[in-house]
Amino acid sequence: MLIYGKNSCYEYLKKFKKVKTLYLDMDFSDKKLISLIENLKIKPSFCRKFQLDQLANENHQGIIMDVGDYEYCDLDDMIKDNGIIVILDHLEDTHNFGAIIRTCVAAGVDGIIIPKDRSVNVNSTVMKTSVGSAINMNICMVTNLNQAINYLKDKGYWIYASDTNGDCYTDIKYDGNVALIIGNEGKGVSELVKKSSDYIISIPMSDKQESLNASVAAGILIYEVRRQKNL
Repeated sequence: MLIYGKNSCYEYLKKFKKVKTLYLDMDFSDKKLISLIENLKIKPSFCRKFQLDQLANENHQGIIMDVGDYEYCDLDDMIKDNGIIVILDHLEDTHNFGAIIRTCVAAGVDGIIIPKDRSVNVNSTVMKTSVGSAINMNICMVTNLNQAINYLKDKGYWIYASDTNGDCYTDIKYDGNVALIIGNEGKGVSELVKKSSDYIISIPMSDKQESLNASVAAGILIYEVRRQKNL
């Protein structure tokens, strides 16, 4: 996987302290990053801008790193007392995923669960969109969402699925361990996953708008859970 952009690369190097290959624009001048690279004794491969453009067809800001495959965590790594977990039910948009990761880090969420098939995964675009936040978030990829949900129930989690037809999210008490499910951008939360949930919650809408962007809805719901937990 390639990581690019100053913030994402800085966050990665600060945490992991090594890369497979680090590519720098010959005119790169960010003193903070250069100092970190020198302190870690990483030898960059200097390139011209057009060469970096060929590696990453987005705004790389003069720095690209090849870090190998992203390492997902185990489900048990995110289970905490009075915890909050976000489950993404076959989300497909990388920018939504990146934005949700960033919100989860800011809100102190313990981890994010995604399914292995028919779903966005952690890639270069997600890393860039999250502004490097994905580096600081536990993300678990599972083969079967319903099995993961049942496992969380056995561990004492209450499951809350977001849907257009449910109880108002502010009328619900989020006690103990909370797992919050955000659905696919078009189809929402699947019927099977809803049946496995303890509560169906909704964000009230005016008659001029049917739904919210997945990352916006996730932010509203996550911070209501956080508010009730006095975090």
